[in-house]
Amino acid sequence: MAKRTRTLLVWLHVVTSVGWLSQAVALLALLLYGIKTSDVNAFRMARVLDQNVLAIMANVSAFTGMMLSATTPWGYFRYWWVLAKFAITVSQLYVGIFILGHRLEAAANGHLSAWMPVGTALMIGAIAFQTWLSVAKPWGRTPWTGSRKLPTASAPAFVLALVVPAADFALSLWTGNPTPVFMLITVIAYAIRRAARGNGRSSAASGRGTAAGPARRGAAAPGPR
Repeated sequence: MAKRTRTLLVWLHVVTSVGWLSQAVALLALLLYGIKTSDVNAFRMARVLDQNVLAIMANVSAFTGMMLSATTPWGYFRYWWVLAKFAITVSQLYVGIFILGHRLEAAANGHLSAWMPVGTALMIGAIAFQTWLSVAKPWGRTPWTGSRKLPTASAPAFVLALVVPAADFALSLWTGNPTPVFMLITVIAYAIRRAARGNGRSSAASGRGTAAGPARRGAAAPGPR
């Protein structure tokens, strides 16, 4: 069950990542057309595409990628390629929400900015680079990997990661705007929970090793006699 639900989560991550990339390409095409023709309707269509399709794909792609890191031995900071994807994803979400989104709104009202297609092109390049990272997995482990391998989560964790995006999508339909509230809460809460459990296991293992040490030395002492 855990393997099947994990496969479904990987599938959802791949589908939404491809959707994010394709919608970013479509967004760039609309922006270039609008700049070339001075047709404000192109920017309005770009705004609709960004708010109703691209933003949802980006949110779900980022969420599923982070949950796959948190629920598998890859972790967030154990491998350079995962850490690079994490940093790029957070940067993309920030740029897309707080910079590009506002400029699209302004362009739809007739205030153009030449930086919009540049930012969108950079987004496309970043997604393509993340795809390469997922395939090549370069650069090895980080200094924070440690010797203990993280366990893979159980089936309920993967089921949760599949259900939460659907709940946020329903919330987005109700509010009229992309609202990744449940996804954000889940990522933060699960990362904290797993970190706490990992620290607990490490402490318990250290305690067992300390307690067992004198007993083994005491048992070995009578050997030579």
